[in-house]
Amino acid sequence: MSLMIYNTLTRRKEPFETLEPGKVRMYVCGVTVYDYCHLGHARSYIVWDTVRRYLTWRGYQVHYVQNFTDIDDKIIRRSQESGLPWQEITRKYMDAYLEDMGRLNILPADAYPKATEVIPQIIDLIQILIDQGYAYAAGGDVYYAVERFPQYGKLSGRKLEQMEAGASGRVEDEAEAKKRHPLDFALWKAAKPGEPEWDSPWGKGRPGWHIECSAMVKDLLGDRIDLHAGGEDLIFPHHENEIAQSEAALSKPLANYWMHNGFVKIRGDKMSKSLKNFTTIRSLLETTDPMVVRLFVLQAHYRSPIDFTDEAISAAENGWRTLKEALLFGHDFGVQLAWIPDPTGAKSTASPWAEDFQTAMDDDFNTSEALAVLFAIAKILQRERNLLTHEGKTETDANQLESLWHELVDLAQVLGLEAQPTAEPEPASDLRVSQIEALIQQRQEARKAKNFVEADRIRNELQAHGVTLVDQAGGETRWYRS
Repeated sequence: MSLMIYNTLTRRKEPFETLEPGKVRMYVCGVTVYDYCHLGHARSYIVWDTVRRYLTWRGYQVHYVQNFTDIDDKIIRRSQESGLPWQEITRKYMDAYLEDMGRLNILPADAYPKATEVIPQIIDLIQILIDQGYAYAAGGDVYYAVERFPQYGKLSGRKLEQMEAGASGRVEDEAEAKKRHPLDFALWKAAKPGEPEWDSPWGKGRPGWHIECSAMVKDLLGDRIDLHAGGEDLIFPHHENEIAQSEAALSKPLANYWMHNGFVKIRGDKMSKSLKNFTTIRSLLETTDPMVVRLFVLQAHYRSPIDFTDEAISAAENGWRTLKEALLFGHDFGVQLAWIPDPTGAKSTASPWAEDFQTAMDDDFNTSEALAVLFAIAKILQRERNLLTHEGKTETDANQLESLWHELVDLAQVLGLEAQPTAEPEPASDLRVSQIEALIQQRQEARKAKNFVEADRIRNELQAHGVTLVDQAGGETRWYRS
């Protein structure tokens, strides 16, 4: 079975075929760095990180580029409100973004281009559009003429005449009055007093939002790429405008596949600052394990909306607890089973588990079904954990368990799910083994004397010290530190 991807452009699943055999050129629209990232950003970048990881696992060499918009109306407004230089604002929130993504175990991009770093490339691309009649200068601004591009609206499925009717009455200010068509959009904006500015053939100014991505794709990945991705909210106008710019200038498709993830809702409502249901990543991670957030995101198909509720997070916490125990199985029992756990470099083979995992992911990255494979393996390891803990034995050959555990670790890493053993220093008040065994002996004697109150007291005392007792048939008592 080949990898099938739902292409927003064609509105159907298509077999994934790359421009160059074995190589993927992938561009993901990044954030505008004027504030901390929110849960919607977490979902989007967890999704694209997982897509990237899976393509790599499938054997592709992935060149992954994600931009930072570091000049924008929102950034300028934040600078004016705070009294801080815009460069300081953008540096702060770029650092915060990288920190948040690192905590979510999102791999760094191969490149993080910034809009302000590609001003010459942006100017060159705008000039090409002007020369070819797709753009026009107007009083220091430059606009893209949407009527000149007959395919405008093909990504979003909108028709220009319908959009034009919906845009009636929009000519409200000086910038709108310069446009030839209400839907024409800015490629270059004339500088206003006190705003950042760069020299250009049309006067001092700064780039519009949409043109930066077209310039970055061309500069870092070439005239045509395999995969372009982002949130559902970017389909129109941002990605629609990227297509219009790049394809008009270069006379070839910008991307073979367009992918978009669904929205995050907060208890049924769309997440927004106006509704005061806005959740930043860093505030969420104050109370929630990053792996729980990843699991919450991946439990739903990437194109479906997800509802962020206390119940949903609680379910994800329970699920992660199960997976985490299974992922730590080798750490906890590897020595006892006479094998040394080493997940680094372990690779799943063509086992039924890996085949089922691949079948799920090949179906448009169905992470929900892929997780079902992980939980099936975890269930087996959980049963063996219980047997080892309570009876000191397993039902499965130790070598088979080692292979199974390595496979779980490998497949979980494809989804970015990793468990680290907690370094728990032994408390000073912890009982020594000799003390534990002495108390167990006292309890045994109390039970023989039918002094069950004393026997229960000793059990509770041991439990308070983190020692759990398991009474076996025949009168033997096993213990383990809980």
